[in-house]
Amino acid sequence: MIIEKLEVGPIAANCYIVGDEGKHEGIVIDPGAEAGRIMKKVKELNLRIRTIVLTHTHPDHIGAVKAVKEGTKAEIAVHGDDARGLQTPSPFAPSQGAPPAAARLLKGGDTVTFGDLSLLVLHTPGHSPGGICLFAQGVVFTGDTLFNQGIGRTDFPGGSTGQLMNSIHTKLMVLPDATKVYPGHGPDSTIGDERRMNPWLQGR
Repeated sequence: MIIEKLEVGPIAANCYIVGDEGKHEGIVIDPGAEAGRIMKKVKELNLRIRTIVLTHTHPDHIGAVKAVKEGTKAEIAVHGDDARGLQTPSPFAPSQGAPPAAARLLKGGDTVTFGDLSLLVLHTPGHSPGGICLFAQGVVFTGDTLFNQGIGRTDFPGGSTGQLMNSIHTKLMVLPDATKVYPGHGPDSTIGDERRMNPWLQGR
């Protein structure tokens, strides 16, 4: 599995390009800004992007959606509970206007397939109502649900600390310790490291 991380935009959101090296197919997760950089990396990796997957639709994660869609012709996929977020232009790319509507509304238990690979959709509300993580054996893309020694904010509309903690404990902390965590901001981690060292998860 190809995994390329780009920090994009003024608050360094992580955009991931994930691909099947053999079939040259891939997805883009959370193209928050800097569409030119994203498209340049897609070209370097020689990938045909099938899907643009959004872990949630806060502005710092959707600013380049329109341009990346135009450049790849990929479908947009987002959880149904966050789809309304695509109706508003991102302040991080105001000239783009509002992103296109999603072609696919995801729910927990769905899979996103590219080449011979697939990622399982985990519905993890709390940071936003339709927040999702994407899991395959050995890796999980956690959006703004779980960070390296941190968790997502819950003070935005639709956020809930109780929901977020439940999502983390029932959907993420049940994964193997060696699972690599690729968050929406900041450095990578593992489930085991978060279980042991994340201050938000201690004593729970």
